[in-house]
Amino acid sequence: MRKEVWFGLSIMVMVVLAAFVLLPSPSMMTNGHLGLLMLALVVVAIMLGFPTAFTLMGMGMVFAWIAYRSQNPGLAVQQTLDLMVQRTYSVMSNDVLISIPLFVFMGYLIERANLIEKLFKSMHLATARIPGSLAVATIITCAIFATATGIVGAVVTLMGLLALPAMLRAGYSVQLSAGAITAGGCLGILIPPSVMLIVYGATAGVSVVKLYAGAFFPGLMLAGLYVLYVIVLAKLKPHLAPPMSAEERRVPLPVFAEIVSTSISNRVLPGLIGAIKGKRNAAVPMHELLSHLLIAFLPALAVVLIMGTVFLKVTAPIPTEAMEGVVAMGSAAMGTAGDDQAEAGGLQEPEAESGLQEPPSEEATQAPAASVPAETAKPSAPIAAEPAVSSERVPAPASFWVALASCAVALALFYAFFSFARLEIFKMLLGSFFPLAIMILAVLGSIVFGLATPTEAAAMGSLGGLVLAAAYRRLNFGVLKESVFLTAKTSAMVCWLFVGSSIFSAAFALLGGQEIINQWVLSLDMTPVQFMIMAQVVIFLLGWPLEWTEIIVIFMPIFIPLLPHFGVDPLFFGLLVALNLQTAFLSPPVAMAAFYLKGVSPPHVTLNQIFSGMLPFMAIQVLAIILLYQFPAIGLWLPQLLYK
Repeated sequence: MRKEVWFGLSIMVMVVLAAFVLLPSPSMMTNGHLGLLMLALVVVAIMLGFPTAFTLMGMGMVFAWIAYRSQNPGLAVQQTLDLMVQRTYSVMSNDVLISIPLFVFMGYLIERANLIEKLFKSMHLATARIPGSLAVATIITCAIFATATGIVGAVVTLMGLLALPAMLRAGYSVQLSAGAITAGGCLGILIPPSVMLIVYGATAGVSVVKLYAGAFFPGLMLAGLYVLYVIVLAKLKPHLAPPMSAEERRVPLPVFAEIVSTSISNRVLPGLIGAIKGKRNAAVPMHELLSHLLIAFLPALAVVLIMGTVFLKVTAPIPTEAMEGVVAMGSAAMGTAGDDQAEAGGLQEPEAESGLQEPPSEEATQAPAASVPAETAKPSAPIAAEPAVSSERVPAPASFWVALASCAVALALFYAFFSFARLEIFKMLLGSFFPLAIMILAVLGSIVFGLATPTEAAAMGSLGGLVLAAAYRRLNFGVLKESVFLTAKTSAMVCWLFVGSSIFSAAFALLGGQEIINQWVLSLDMTPVQFMIMAQVVIFLLGWPLEWTEIIVIFMPIFIPLLPHFGVDPLFFGLLVALNLQTAFLSPPVAMAAFYLKGVSPPHVTLNQIFSGMLPFMAIQVLAIILLYQFPAIGLWLPQLLYK
């Protein structure tokens, strides 16, 4: 029997034994203990291979009927069916989830636009002088493509077909090659726009916009740590990642570049400007010089545009509240509660354990309105004035000027070493990397800067995917039909998963299982640090047998109610969880990324070699979690800057 099967069976046996040992005898078992038994049974059922969504739904319906039957046996069936209908409707009416099929559709279109081969080739040439350039280019390509698609299996499979043979031919270690592909392919579930963050936001009631802003720098940090590890390893052990030869790094130049570089300057700006100003450009058409000069100035124009947008955002006038007239008693509190509910937008637990309440009758709804005196119902004076906006801009923070100075220094260094060979590589990037990066940044920027909601930005991203596929001549009826079908299939799976998790969490709360867990955790008298360590260790261990979707929809509703007691921000907790859930794809022996790669690897590449190659990258993920916890500003600085 395979080792993976033995591991899975041993985990299930431990779960069953723990349930029998820790739970009391059937005669002493309460509804809360039944909730814990339900939690154990659903984990075992999922590991046996039953569909997650329908397992959650079935378990939730059965145990919800048990909970209602203990209170009122005559209405148990009716209340259980009402619970199913209400929970299904709450998922259908959740606006946050509309963006999921749109982002998935964008991902499938980009996957079929055949961008990854051009992207990998241009990235390889751009990083040719860096130690371990092939592995570095693989990680960057995986990160960009996984961010655009959000489909880990597709990215790992495509890069396994494209990059793994190239790295093995170049003499790279099998372990390093496999680790770079699997770790880079999983970055798409962390770096925005990520479907995982939408699922967490809808489950935990956290703003998806703030999650996107907060996850941006942790995602870049994790990708940077991967690249740094590869560079250091290639420098210390060159036999694991041999450098490219000078002939392989050579980029052929067009005729005009040969003329300008030999007669004027090898650097782009002095060469092109000198050719335009002087009389030595007779052999080079002027339109070609001007077009390439415009291409050379594109990085500077992009930096000016981005920093100008950030400046306008951080120096925007602050609205001042101007309250006039009489304010109705309790209106502020009601407004705050309404705002909190609107911002949550997620799946909420039942308010009470006494069962579902009937909606108020029409007479009861209209009675309070009829009893209000006319003077109160129609005040003659305005209750509140609109908030006034100051015309003066606020000073830009010091961090903005530091970032601006850093960009200026980076641009100066870039143009100082910008040769015509690098211009050709830059043109290759313009045709592969930049269209994809601009579309991702446009979608992400419109969300982060408040120009569009996640749903609206996802719709524009889907349109961008159609435009990219058409620009690369890959858009046809077959591609469109397949993308729509796969999008419908994936979206249906996610929606049913939310319905099942909503019914399951409601049944768990009705039985009192959440209350037992809360009392047990609070009885341990842990500090916030100890609670965070315990939560992350539990999530890390759950990543071995379960996938990230199951961890979020089943276990996050258990952790979220405990956060206020320990003073933990749900946004910060979500960022830690997002980093931690990277291990769900890289933790052997149930690491799905390894099986995706093994399916397209040469026969001599074994599963054990892939697993051993993933272990160093798992250690880097743990280091990233520690860095984020020690320095929360990595994830919280951008949300605090943009949403003061």
